[in-house]
Amino acid sequence: MKPVVLDTNILLDIFVFNDERAIHLKQAILAGGIPTIASEKTFLELADVISRPLFKLDEAIQISILAQWKSLAQQHDDSDLAPAPWQCQDPDDQIFLDLAYQFRPAILISKDNAVLRLASRAAQEDILITSDYNAFRL
Repeated sequence: MKPVVLDTNILLDIFVFNDERAIHLKQAILAGGIPTIASEKTFLELADVISRPLFKLDEAIQISILAQWKSLAQQHDDSDLAPAPWQCQDPDDQIFLDLAYQFRPAILISKDNAVLRLASRAAQEDILITSDYNAFRL
């Protein structure tokens, strides 16, 4: 099974919004049925986003979300990553591309248009970039 990288928006759908489109993905992650990949930079990005007033999450819930994700994802050192051969317009999203590139063949699930625009180039490197929450089944 290909490793799966989840961008922050997908993690929000799973852990904050309980989006019904992500229910099968969440169940597979919780059951340990798919290898998910993360790094310290991706954890910091998630921590930053869920701390924003927009989400109205108290500190205990934020800590719980981060702890749960850290317990489920395979953690990798950012400093050991080979950079992807393409750059994302949003530098905060580059880490997700680099992780997928490092662990290819891989799947990167994202709703970010800047990331999704790189899908055809990434496919040449055996990386599926998609917004399909069920792509982990491929």
